[in-house]
Amino acid sequence: MPFLEDKFGEWKPVSRTAGIAWLCSYALFLLYALTNRSGFLFLDFVNLIIHEGGHFIFSWFGNTIMILGGTLANCSCPSCAPSISSGNAKPPASLFAASGSSKIFPYIGTYMADARTAALPLVGSGDSDWEILFTQWGLLAQDQKIGGIVRTLAGSACSPLPPGSPTVSATTLP
Repeated sequence: MPFLEDKFGEWKPVSRTAGIAWLCSYALFLLYALTNRSGFLFLDFVNLIIHEGGHFIFSWFGNTIMILGGTLANCSCPSCAPSISSGNAKPPASLFAASGSSKIFPYIGTYMADARTAALPLVGSGDSDWEILFTQWGLLAQDQKIGGIVRTLAGSACSPLPPGSPTVSATTLP
């Protein structure tokens, strides 16, 4: 792909050892995820920290953006990582970062769909971000439809999780 080489320079080759290590690590993580019955993976703590930090970072732009800030941070933080690591022309780091950004949509969709039912345990005030936002925008009655669309369309296009698989919000604790 010459257009990528023009922008980022020539990509460094991946050694056989590094490729095998990445595949083994990914296989072990998939095994962990498939056998985990709690519905909460250790990587969800990273999403939680990013989400809660997003509220603080975006709080300077007004109340609505502050509430939306957790979700904005969950979407933007992993999405920025591929471009940062791509500048260094390191394919494994870019792939790892890009895969992280694709996995957030099923979580966001689940969190959106929970706005009325409030079944997910939350951190902080106990008020769901999406309950507040959907109420403010007059969309609370459509929370499950909107959450389902985000979860199935964006999630199915970007994530190996099949639609309907159990997930939890990025703002929940076990």
